[in-house]
Amino acid sequence: MLKISNVETFYGKIQALRGVDIDVNDGEIVSLIGSNGAGKSTLLMTISGVNKARNGNITFNGERIENRDPHKIVDLGICQVPEGRRIFSRLTVEENLRLGAYTNELGKHFETDIKEVYDLFPVLSDRKTQRGGTLSGGEQQMLAIGRALMSKPKVLLLDEPSLGIAPKLVNQIFASIKNINRDKNVTIFLVEQNAKKALELADRAYVLVNGKVTIMGSGQDLLKNKDIQAAYLEGGTKN
Repeated sequence: MLKISNVETFYGKIQALRGVDIDVNDGEIVSLIGSNGAGKSTLLMTISGVNKARNGNITFNGERIENRDPHKIVDLGICQVPEGRRIFSRLTVEENLRLGAYTNELGKHFETDIKEVYDLFPVLSDRKTQRGGTLSGGEQQMLAIGRALMSKPKVLLLDEPSLGIAPKLVNQIFASIKNINRDKNVTIFLVEQNAKKALELADRAYVLVNGKVTIMGSGQDLLKNKDIQAAYLEGGTKN
């Protein structure tokens, strides 16, 4: 479905991604873990077209997308929930969701789609007239995910969904991600600081070190890998 082949991305003369190869198959949850600065967010931004790959190619359902503009990539069915959520803080919850629906046939099925988001995150329905900036961190993350879902994506790119969220809400966020994958048939590519949660959720996973994939395998196999345990899991360490 989504294939990243030998992708290299630079910031000026600084190389951030070094020949990255990753496959995300239809219906999967694929997790990407790695230390801060490893290039995880850069990869998501490259898939989304915000950063451009200098070398390599990215294909989606067999179609090359690495040189597409970001809005055209969204139109194809790839939507990103960025690190830090980046909601529109002065707009209400419902206005944020309405903006998410803009590319979905100009919100043709808005009422049905927004009900699905409210069913997934009932707190958003309770807060629908409230400004986004007044929500808690966890509620803002729910809103960011809900806004992305309003575009009816085929692939959802999630960048650090547990970052800055109260621990009691982290499990709820991860349960929602699983439901989105299972019940809404949305393929998930997850970048996550909480390596244990990311690997538990994943069908398959990759480890990125200094811009290069070093280990890949099933989520369960990586959980049992002693090198992964030492680097990312022991003592509850987050990457």
